[in-house]
Amino acid sequence: MNAPERAPVNPLERLKDKGLLKTQSFIGGGWAAGGARFAVANPATRQVIAEVDDVGAAGAKAAVAAAHQAFQTWRKTSPFERAKVLKAWHALIMENVHDLAVLVTAEMGKPFREAQGEVVYGAGFVDWSAEEAKRIHGETLPTPFPGSRGWTIRQPVGVVACITPWNFPMAMVTRKCAPALAAGCTMVLKPAPETPLSALALAELAKRAGVPDGVFNVVCGEAEAIGPVLTGSDEVRMIGFTGSTEVGKILMRQAADGVKRVALELGGNAPFIVMDDADVEAAAAGVVASKFRVSGQTCVSANRVIAQEKVADRLVEALAEKVKALKPGDGFAEGVDIGPLIHDEAVARVDALVRGAKDAGAKILAGGRRLDDLGGAFYAPTLVEGGGYDLDLACFEIFGPVASVYRARDEAEIIARANDTPYGLAAYVYTQDIGRVHRLSEALDFGMVGVNAPMVGSPSTPFGGVKQSGIGREGGKWGVEEFTELKYVLLGGVEG
Repeated sequence: MNAPERAPVNPLERLKDKGLLKTQSFIGGGWAAGGARFAVANPATRQVIAEVDDVGAAGAKAAVAAAHQAFQTWRKTSPFERAKVLKAWHALIMENVHDLAVLVTAEMGKPFREAQGEVVYGAGFVDWSAEEAKRIHGETLPTPFPGSRGWTIRQPVGVVACITPWNFPMAMVTRKCAPALAAGCTMVLKPAPETPLSALALAELAKRAGVPDGVFNVVCGEAEAIGPVLTGSDEVRMIGFTGSTEVGKILMRQAADGVKRVALELGGNAPFIVMDDADVEAAAAGVVASKFRVSGQTCVSANRVIAQEKVADRLVEALAEKVKALKPGDGFAEGVDIGPLIHDEAVARVDALVRGAKDAGAKILAGGRRLDDLGGAFYAPTLVEGGGYDLDLACFEIFGPVASVYRARDEAEIIARANDTPYGLAAYVYTQDIGRVHRLSEALDFGMVGVNAPMVGSPSTPFGGVKQSGIGREGGKWGVEEFTELKYVLLGGVEG
């Protein structure tokens, strides 16, 4: 699984199956053109690699209509048949890992090795959801009425509109769409304008797998035109979104008029806690794995490393060595650890956070600068220490390759510092004390806690946050149940 050696003018020339490169929206089982087009650029080179049709509000309305019509049949399709179709989709994704990874690296920049890992990870949600389609259960219930029986059934919500981000352009699609389809819902997907090619390739594979026309639709274009159609349509019964808390709040307000269900996976500010009994070397490796994956552009990246004073010096020393060893560059180049940020605006934002910390007295122990000489939207892998917990670097999601380290005295202070944020997605704890494992896991106000583990997501486990980090869960049985309505049935007169 190594990156190809050849360096073509356009990275999309690496595709073995050129039929996976689509530049039109997928509506009702066919490819739909738009009146305008927008450019998709490789952030490692700033080169335009494709132009994609913008179908606007009209395309969104057509997709909703197609999904609504298809729902009438798909909802009644046997869960075993739905599972069969999803299994076929999964098999095709796995057969095309190389090409799908090419698309991911070309349009969002992550190293090719990471992109391959994302495709496999995303395929896992399709496979898991296919199995869960056959395990959507109801219950029999006791009733207070003589001669009656009660039970529950789970039924699909209806047409679901999902808006996915650019940082995981494959996995965020499958993590939402596969469980929705498994539950019997139909889907209108709007991918990020930075990374539409991955979603369109998945649509092509879904078509080849036998997903019926109208069940899975992908609309590309400006959010300002498409979003209000999806949130305002009476035929759309649920909105799913992964992205910033600010945009999530807007979608939630728009969905409120139709009392639509929302599933929101929003921003994070993950603490990475290293206690004084931790394996410091393992903790340092964990910070690097958590923080610098996707160049720090994940919602569960370690945002604040909080070290107990006794081990802080050793941790900082180990981290500085590891961060300095990371190699930034084009994701298709051999040996690259850190790809570009998604665009130049992201680089400017990260640089401003680091400069603000430095001005406030923080020490820059590695990196701390733009890498304009690399020809793309690059920022150096960076390690910052100190400057105070009130820094923007500590209070806001960095979304870049910057690890910041803070010191704390004891367990009580660490818990207070970690919870001092409106966000509550993921937290990490490194300790070898089993009592601390329980105390900290229970005290941390986050939806997910990784103990001696730098990553928390998988197809079989619940993923989601509390507070302003979102509503609902993805993954496991919970991810499929998210797309169902629970109905209670009471039957009287059973005994005459």
